[in-house]
Amino acid sequence: MKIIVQKYGGTSVENIEKIKKVAKKVIAKKEEGFQMVVVVSAMGKTTDALIDLSKEISSNPSKRDLDMLLSTGEQVSISLLSMAFQEYGYESISLTGFQAGIKTKGPYNKNKISDIDINKIKDNLEKGKIVVVAGFQGINEEGDITTLGRGGSDTTAVALSAKLNSLCCIYTDVEGIYSVDPRIYKDAKKLASISYEEMMEMASLGAGVMETRAVEIGCKYKVPIYVASSSKDIGGTYIKERDKSMEEKVITGLSISSDILMVTVNNLVFNSDNIATLFEKVAKENINVDMISQTSPMDEKVNVSFTTSKDELNALNKVMKEIKDENNEIEVVIEENISKISVVGIGMMNQSGVTAQVFRILADNNIEFKQVTTSEISISYTVASSDREKAVQILAKELNL
Repeated sequence: MKIIVQKYGGTSVENIEKIKKVAKKVIAKKEEGFQMVVVVSAMGKTTDALIDLSKEISSNPSKRDLDMLLSTGEQVSISLLSMAFQEYGYESISLTGFQAGIKTKGPYNKNKISDIDINKIKDNLEKGKIVVVAGFQGINEEGDITTLGRGGSDTTAVALSAKLNSLCCIYTDVEGIYSVDPRIYKDAKKLASISYEEMMEMASLGAGVMETRAVEIGCKYKVPIYVASSSKDIGGTYIKERDKSMEEKVITGLSISSDILMVTVNNLVFNSDNIATLFEKVAKENINVDMISQTSPMDEKVNVSFTTSKDELNALNKVMKEIKDENNEIEVVIEENISKISVVGIGMMNQSGVTAQVFRILADNNIEFKQVTTSEISISYTVASSDREKAVQILAKELNL
């Protein structure tokens, strides 16, 4: 009997009425003859509410205890959904990440799945039960409850699909993957399919529909991922291996991220050791660095800029204070009103002129950019947040997205 893993996000289970709808949706698939594994997030804005509670106690709470706190959100939703299945006459079992055999490693709040012992899940599937698994969490080598970071429930679902050799369906509050966030650009086109590479790029650059790590796992283990609406019975988007038709379109989509800040370290004495030390200190605090730029040396000094998530602000302030204490000539500027806009497309690998086209569009519309980085299939720009919407509207229109 084939297995399907379905994942439902927080908005899909934000109240009892929606939980009952999810239960009926899963049951309909089970009635078709599938064994069902369901991964759920915490209800609605529960995770945000728990974070707010922690901030009432401490501005910088213990990350271990924060994981302990945040993991409770999913336990509420899995137990309620399992009760719903039982109320409708179907056997089910709810499992925390630990009970589901999800082993993790890495820093608290940002753990990664290292392995999954699927024996308990398979045993319960063979008994005819619907298995409901808490997304976003696992247990590390020390026996501590850990969380996987934002979007971690997607990662849980895709990793389970990889171990169970099944299709993974991500049901959310959007109808699929769009070329541009439809909340920002109303004429955005829904994509029937997108390659793993393009989706990884878009996710890492700010597209919020899928979590990057989840797509990486899907790509590595060739797990087909279907993204669709949890409330509407309409077609979604398949994330899958690249095919020739995908390469025909030069640009597939536009990613937008406003959850970033830009740090500039001015007057840094120019030598490779100083720059290495700067980023070693940043890495020590588990701060993920994105775009990096450096000016040419003048008077044997350089300015180094990099972007990171706004969530890293506390850790970043700590690092920057340490750097300034060691060298009072250094000036640190942190800009929070920054947005990143990225043009993504697998067809860019074989098509020249895209960079020039985008530069010209921005120039003709008086949109200044602070940084530019490129990869094989993307070009990213940082712009003032006040220019974000204008830039998105113009680029989406000119690039036919």
